[in-house]
Amino acid sequence: MSVIVRFAPSPTGFLHIGGARTALFNWLFARHHGGKFLLRIEDTDRVRSTPDAVSAIIDGLDWLGLAWDDEILHQTARAPRHAEVARQLLAAGRAYYCYCTPAELEAMREQARAEKRSVRYDGTWRDRDPSEAPPGVAPTIRLKAPQEGATTIHDLVQGEVTVENAELDDLIILRADGTPTYNLSVVVDDHDMDITHVIRGDDHLNNAFRQTQIYRALDWPIPEFAHVPLIHGADGAKLSKRHGAVGVEAYREMGYLPEALCNYLMRLGWSHGDEEIIPIEKAIEWFDIVDVNRGPARFDPARLDSINAHYIREADDARLLALVAERLEKALTRSLSPGERERLAQALPGLKPRAKTLVELAEKAFFYVAPRPIQPTPDAAKLLTGEARQLLGELAADLAEAEWRAASLEQRLRDFTAAKALKLGAAAQPLRAALTGSVASPGIFEVMEVLGRDETLARITDAAAGGT
Repeated sequence: MSVIVRFAPSPTGFLHIGGARTALFNWLFARHHGGKFLLRIEDTDRVRSTPDAVSAIIDGLDWLGLAWDDEILHQTARAPRHAEVARQLLAAGRAYYCYCTPAELEAMREQARAEKRSVRYDGTWRDRDPSEAPPGVAPTIRLKAPQEGATTIHDLVQGEVTVENAELDDLIILRADGTPTYNLSVVVDDHDMDITHVIRGDDHLNNAFRQTQIYRALDWPIPEFAHVPLIHGADGAKLSKRHGAVGVEAYREMGYLPEALCNYLMRLGWSHGDEEIIPIEKAIEWFDIVDVNRGPARFDPARLDSINAHYIREADDARLLALVAERLEKALTRSLSPGERERLAQALPGLKPRAKTLVELAEKAFFYVAPRPIQPTPDAAKLLTGEARQLLGELAADLAEAEWRAASLEQRLRDFTAAKALKLGAAAQPLRAALTGSVASPGIFEVMEVLGRDETLARITDAAAGGT
């Protein structure tokens, strides 16, 4: 049997981090088995579904590298097919017309609540002849669900789960206006798409029982179910906005690399021994849905930062240059010159080990392309005293003829301070403030080499003249 899975989001907002993990698990399972990963947009909620949300989902999956097979299926386009199946069930005697009015249904609910019973449809029209229908009432179509026994799901993650059929009522499969309901649409689409495994969040577990009853009423094969526990915040509650960012696009904006986010998400509820860093090729080789934990995983931002820092250190410099340059150009509201790009390229090897995110990397790289005069932070400004400025002026003249390599520049500064009976820091600290505008940076001699002779001397001259 060829494995075919699907990711079926509702386009009512951004791609949630939990949805991204569900998509990732489906994608890994399909790739592990040499099967297909399909994308279905469940846009039947016409009020809340938006084109922008569809674009956000597609962009998020594309950024994560979760390429789908075949064309995207939009559920609304298949509404006639869903309605057709509902009428097939009706013709086979496995569904029936219900003529209950909204007022009658509400009275039914109120009575159940008053008697402290579960709110379920009581089967008023289950065995009545449609000829008894009141005039002017458009009927719904309800599934004639089994009333005795139980419905059992053999879930690949949750194990065997059973619900008594008495706890399930005759659900509506076609509304009075002729539109299909969610559970019918999902069953028909999964069947017609030849889905073999339904991997989704465990908030859909209750739907699985109703969908199983629809499959059985249609005499269709039932796919394997795997309901994955939801992601929780550090406090143990379901992950939500109060825990921080929950949308994939937010993590992209916050400077996380897609491979790092995928690595982190796959480890939320699934593991392979003690492996923490798992390249995607290894993940495809190792992943199996039956190894996913039954309990919810907790989102740990610090752990994500650590994984992202690893991938930044390992990333190709040319790729990082493009990503960092994009952020710097946005901050500067101008394009970087070829010289500035070359400067960044030389600086990246020294900056990468210092950053956990692309945001941090861009912030740490900013001084290399900052406009003159360099604006120091308050702490750096304290180092630029009158005495320090005079020293910098003398240093600029001394460095003018220096060989422009880090080792030579370090020796030059040591000789300069020794001749004045000063400690190295007496010149190096204000020099750092003058060149970077900060009290912390990569090695100052490395900075000087990357900035180049002309830019370095210009920045020192600015600081000496009080231009900062």
